[in-house]
Amino acid sequence: MDLAFIPSPSVGVVHLGPIPLRGYAFCIIIGVFVGVWLGNKRWVQRGGRSGTVADIAVWAVPFGLVGGRLYHVITTYEPYFGPNGHPLDAFKVWEGGLGIWGAVALGAVGAWIGCRRRGIPLPAYADALAPGLALGQAIGRWGNWFNQELYGKPTDVPWALKISSDPAIGRIGGTYHPTFLYECLWCIGVAALVMWADKRFRLGHGRAFALYVAAYCAGRAWIEYMRVDEAHHILGLRLNVWTALIVLVLAVAYFVVSAKRAPGREAVVEPGAQLAEGADGAAAGDADHDDDAKVSAEKPSSKAAPGDDRETDPKAGADGADGASASTTDEPGDEKAEDAADAPAADAAKPAGSGSTKKS
Repeated sequence: MDLAFIPSPSVGVVHLGPIPLRGYAFCIIIGVFVGVWLGNKRWVQRGGRSGTVADIAVWAVPFGLVGGRLYHVITTYEPYFGPNGHPLDAFKVWEGGLGIWGAVALGAVGAWIGCRRRGIPLPAYADALAPGLALGQAIGRWGNWFNQELYGKPTDVPWALKISSDPAIGRIGGTYHPTFLYECLWCIGVAALVMWADKRFRLGHGRAFALYVAAYCAGRAWIEYMRVDEAHHILGLRLNVWTALIVLVLAVAYFVVSAKRAPGREAVVEPGAQLAEGADGAAAGDADHDDDAKVSAEKPSSKAAPGDDRETDPKAGADGADGASASTTDEPGDEKAEDAADAPAADAAKPAGSGSTKKS
């Protein structure tokens, strides 16, 4: 008797009137939004403009969905084009079946198109998006929980996943390894690893994305090995295990070669953002200058009155110049002061600082 397990939802879809609300679709949508949100934050931190990641995602997401579906249908064609298959079911994405390998591959094509239209280097965009992709995958994997699919081998561990039986599709009830949960946790760890390494080593030119791919593939290889759903095998291993290992090697190779050819990080990732920031800074500077000018014009002048017999300190800048200009005008009081200066007794009796040029 199982004392503890993770229950599965009794249904994967809730109908709001005639509109079906599917848990699988919700998980995919939420994952996309989280990925774009985090990618936008990282893009701005790297010097890009806010909103650019979402603009390019308009190209990348549809391409990714098509690529993910194509990979699934091609590698698992029997339910669609087999002897008893239904070809139209290939379009029922909401029922599950998106291959991450095809999603990333064709999604990269869509991102390349978007980047090219904006004059942005694709590797820089991929680096900013990498942790968001991992978090998006972590959230999207819960769609498999709603559909009760892609679980692992039978087990009685406390965190086992309870699967209900369904003879119509040949599903046997029991408790199984929750591989969707394993992959979710692994993807969260991958996102944390990429963000840490990117901050610590300032990864650039596609290396943060390569680290994400390599780390994900390392986890996917052993998680895939645990699954019991139908799959093609090559030399005793599931097709997706081979795919993970090959992509892992390619990602590591790219990381090493890129580090040698282009060390460091891109200085400019979106030229238009730099120009826009410069224009905004100049406009703000002009506004500050205008405000200072208004304050200066309204501020009363500190120049000495014409009758003042005090001289200005030579180090006082503009006020000193004003004082010197004012001293060129001879006043009756000044003439008396000059006559009195000829008398030693008068000079001795003169109060200190009233006309002396000596510094205190």
